[in-house]
Amino acid sequence: MTTVDIGVFIPIGNNGWLISTTSPQFMPSFELNKQVVQKAEAYGIDFALSMIKLRGFGGKSEFWDHNLESFTLMSALAAVTTKIKLFASVAVLTLPPALTARMATTIDSVAPGRFGVNIVTGWQSAEYTQMGLWPGDEYFGYRYDYATEYVQIMKELWKEGVSNFKGKHFQMDDCKLSPRPKNLGVDIVAAGQSNRGIEFASKYADYNFVIGNGVNTPTAYGQATSRLVEASAKTGRNVSSYVLFMVIADETDEAAQAKWKLYNDGADVEALAWMSSQSSKDVNADANSTAKNLSTPEGAVNMRMGTLIGSYENVASMLDEVASVSGTKGIMLTFDEFLSGLDTFGQKIQPLMKSRQVRT
Repeated sequence: MTTVDIGVFIPIGNNGWLISTTSPQFMPSFELNKQVVQKAEAYGIDFALSMIKLRGFGGKSEFWDHNLESFTLMSALAAVTTKIKLFASVAVLTLPPALTARMATTIDSVAPGRFGVNIVTGWQSAEYTQMGLWPGDEYFGYRYDYATEYVQIMKELWKEGVSNFKGKHFQMDDCKLSPRPKNLGVDIVAAGQSNRGIEFASKYADYNFVIGNGVNTPTAYGQATSRLVEASAKTGRNVSSYVLFMVIADETDEAAQAKWKLYNDGADVEALAWMSSQSSKDVNADANSTAKNLSTPEGAVNMRMGTLIGSYENVASMLDEVASVSGTKGIMLTFDEFLSGLDTFGQKIQPLMKSRQVRT
């Protein structure tokens, strides 16, 4: 069986990825994320990613109303880790590409070869209207053109130390960057689910994050990965998927399912309604896009991400099924409770995974 990378989607926002009043409630902090990433590193987990979220969904749970900033957090985590790869996320409407390239180079100097950038084009317009940065809803139609120019400039600066890029959205005039990153480049990841997003990833990213699909249906996301494999074959590049799953595990299937029921019983309907109203603004979103997936909130207490619920043995088996899908390079995990969830994964699930035996 193919050996699969494992990553953790760290809790940079309050309450993780469960939109519920009965799920574990916590605030983000450097101390929490340091413990999460250091535990992950100790268990041989390969990478950690922090999102960028600039406005939450509200509701009784104040879902994602409290967030740290991605680059500064990952810079601090780079200084207290030694092996794990770290990905920070940039909302491309908020920072010029030359500045993001310099920030990435700075973190690369803290953790040489261990840093990457996740490109976020943006789907929640309220994050940007609050700062006067939203270009208008027509941006939905050209956001990947914007991101394409953005990434091209960063790659030029990392490789050459200078950019004179001239495009529709950005114009560089002898823009300089020095020092440059250790390997004259930094890994780029994307999270495009739409056809246009997949096309962008196949041309400019090293990995593409794909959202798992359904509850205890570990291979249901395979069609999205197949689209990525097909698109990257056309570009002559080898771009693989990192697929996102939530893990809710316990000693028995019944105990894990009881947690899942508890979280769904406490679904924060007000926060879910906000998510739906924001994601439905992209009226031209294709059927595969993140926005379309989130615009129907019924039962979306888990952000509609793939969720694996069960005993340690059954979760390990399902993760091996995920690893078996062609084109899958890695699995990025979230947990209902991160510190105990990581211990459970590291001590009781990972040792049972055939796709991780080489790593443990």
